[in-house]
Amino acid sequence: MTDLGVKGFTTRAVHAGERVPPGDFTPVATPIHPSVGFVYESMDDLDAIFATTRPGYVYPRYGSPTVAAFENAIAALEQGQAAHAFSTGMAAIHAALLSAGVRAGATIVAAQDLYGATTVLIARLLSELGARVEMVDCTDHAAIDRAVAQTRPVVLLAETISNPLLKVADIAALAEIAHRHGAQLLVDNTFASPYLCNPLVLGADYVIHSATKYLGGHGDVMAGVVITSNENRAKLYEINKLVGGTLGAFEAWLALRGLKTLSLRVRQQCANAQMIAEWLCAQTRIARVNYPGLRDHPQHALAQKQFHARGFGGVLSFEIRDADRAQTFRFMESLELCLAATTLGDIYTLALHPATSSHRSLTAEQRAQVGITEGLVRLSVGIEDVEDIRADLARALSKMVPE
Repeated sequence: MTDLGVKGFTTRAVHAGERVPPGDFTPVATPIHPSVGFVYESMDDLDAIFATTRPGYVYPRYGSPTVAAFENAIAALEQGQAAHAFSTGMAAIHAALLSAGVRAGATIVAAQDLYGATTVLIARLLSELGARVEMVDCTDHAAIDRAVAQTRPVVLLAETISNPLLKVADIAALAEIAHRHGAQLLVDNTFASPYLCNPLVLGADYVIHSATKYLGGHGDVMAGVVITSNENRAKLYEINKLVGGTLGAFEAWLALRGLKTLSLRVRQQCANAQMIAEWLCAQTRIARVNYPGLRDHPQHALAQKQFHARGFGGVLSFEIRDADRAQTFRFMESLELCLAATTLGDIYTLALHPATSSHRSLTAEQRAQVGITEGLVRLSVGIEDVEDIRADLARALSKMVPE
């Protein structure tokens, strides 16, 4: 360490207290490393790190200690070899598609009721760049098999639990179809979380999360992550090194902290969502309820098996009988405890109108084709006392439509 005592005031102000040698201790909590630069005594070491022949850090776009801690943790929870974190879930999906071989002339076969932004990404942006896209009902295995056999895609893309209609994908069956025809299976596991499902174990090649949702869990961080093999992770690294959808150290630390209570939160959210779904089914103002925990849900048995009887997720959707957009808006404005916010997976209960938010970028015809009506409301159930959530919904329904 240079003797700063003989340096000028400004030099001392800049350098004093920095680059303190590590002590003989290990902090209990993972430290936050916000530095954008890392120094080494040997230039040979720096060269080797740039060449990826030895581990280390040179610049946050290439990786950082705090982000690596989050990546290691989520890889362990998803039972994958490695993970790569991104600044958002959409950046994660985009990079995963590129890593899996989506290029001009390549074909993507995707579930027809994906998250709206994902649909626009593949059907508009990537399509404009020369990729071909085929949208199929992910629960119709015969239709998927035909589409994959005919188009020979590089990627089959699905969500474990679809947004916002709560269809459940049979991941093992989709993996078999994809691999039999030379495609890779990409699964967005955001709605299920690794607490309920580990798609890699069931045969998926890439697992994607908007870590903004259940992984972070507290509505205070945006992040995305892809979990895959070491080989695929190396491809993601090269892509993100150029594209730069880099997760910051503070955001990585918040996401890592959120993982600590993932099982506790999701367990409560699943229990609350089950009770709310059953209650909604008994309400005359509700035309239908979409939730895998209901016995009449088409994939109820699959969900029970695939999620190891741990629960059916914290998200449900319901259609208010004969409601148009204005009436549905009045219902959401009447909510007091439940918050009208465009996200999910938080400790708070959140209500969303898919037609004007998550699936706004789709045309009215596209929304109608997949079953997203003006009266459809998505509810991300939080960890509050379920009686309070139920009372808030009942009050809002009574204000919107007279008995």
